[in-house]
Amino acid sequence: PQIPPEPPKKSPLSLKKLRVVLFALCSSPEQAARHFRSPPRRIRRWLRRFQASHPHPWEPPEGKYLSLEAEEKLAEWVLTQREQQLPVNEETLFQKATKIGRALEGGFKISYEWAVRFMLKHHLSGHTRRGVAHPLPKEIQGNAGAFIEFVQRQIRRQELPCSMIAAVDELSLFLDAEALRGEERRKEPALQTVGNGEPWCELVLTVLADGGVLPALVICRGHFPAPAALPERILLESKENGCDDDEIMELWAARVWRKHAECRGSSRGMLLLDCHRTHLSEEVLNVLSSAGTLPAVIPAGCSSRIQPLDVCLKRSLKNFLQQKWKESARRPPDSSALLQLLVGWLGEALEIFGNSPEFIRKSFLLANVLPASRPASPRRDGDEQEELISAMEERLNIPRSRESSPGSPRNGGGDDAADPEILQRLFEGESEAESFYGFEEADLELMEI
Repeated sequence: PQIPPEPPKKSPLSLKKLRVVLFALCSSPEQAARHFRSPPRRIRRWLRRFQASHPHPWEPPEGKYLSLEAEEKLAEWVLTQREQQLPVNEETLFQKATKIGRALEGGFKISYEWAVRFMLKHHLSGHTRRGVAHPLPKEIQGNAGAFIEFVQRQIRRQELPCSMIAAVDELSLFLDAEALRGEERRKEPALQTVGNGEPWCELVLTVLADGGVLPALVICRGHFPAPAALPERILLESKENGCDDDEIMELWAARVWRKHAECRGSSRGMLLLDCHRTHLSEEVLNVLSSAGTLPAVIPAGCSSRIQPLDVCLKRSLKNFLQQKWKESARRPPDSSALLQLLVGWLGEALEIFGNSPEFIRKSFLLANVLPASRPASPRRDGDEQEELISAMEERLNIPRSRESSPGSPRNGGGDDAADPEILQRLFEGESEAESFYGFEEADLELMEI
């Protein structure tokens, strides 16, 4: 007799739990915990439960979902959004998936289960510590390979010294003045590293392949009195309306790179920078040319793997600044006093970076932009990146998470259901919702706390 088909598997998580897990993958379990008022350990447990029931997330779910090619386009979008510090969340992800999926004949499905599978399948967790171990979407993986080959070839041919091979990138800080003045429980989100509007501050960071750290350029929107004392490694500029991308790079080229090249007396160098906010105006190109510096522009979507600053230092600095702000948010300053605090925090972090040249050299090696002295090994490189981030955060005195990143091979995956429940259990006993075509306002409305 003919064997009847197996009934479709039921998701191990309710719709609301899937929403929490998706939020955690887009940002972090800690941010999801604050938003949904649920302990991070519980959210990690839900994610492990989902992973255990979907050991092969790359296998397509039943039904009409996005094709692999369309998913790769969506994965590229996620990576490029993050490079520009633009929001990746439930709403923006579903909107972009819908836009891409409209090209499919006969419609397609979007569900929270699909979205969580998609994020895991393409290694898009926003808090992974093993990014260099994961492959990029096919097209941008090819771009990354061509870029690495070009950079390594130029370094060998020109015999560039490591002291003149630099990685530069911007870190934007967004200030919500209304939240800063609001109720006490709303003050912590007032300072963010993701946003759609104009940033309050731009930090331009520069590190060298020999382990050196150049002064950071801080550009602040508005007129503020000069801080009483600027840390040695900080250069500060403030303008009422801020600076556009050209002006930022022109200031950096004049105040940071030209002085470094003159001190080194070198006639050749290379600058690794991303392709988004770093516009190379004629003035910037003239400064680089006069210093014999070749700009090497990292292809879109590739920074998480091949930008040395993204390997360890930028994420460690973000976590450090967020931790410092969390400690200060209980008695928040005004924006002028906050600037004084910010440059102090940044100076403290740069001092630690400057005393950790081996961390910076390792970041360049793991980004694979230097001529390889050993064969590539994604698993080994992922292990080393995870260790590097943990060691740097230890030096910065950032409290360690009680668990390693979800999805990490090192994560034991044991159930911690016996842990004491700090808050009332959320979302228990919810019936599972069916996947839906497109999305409706009631389903996609973000849960507010």
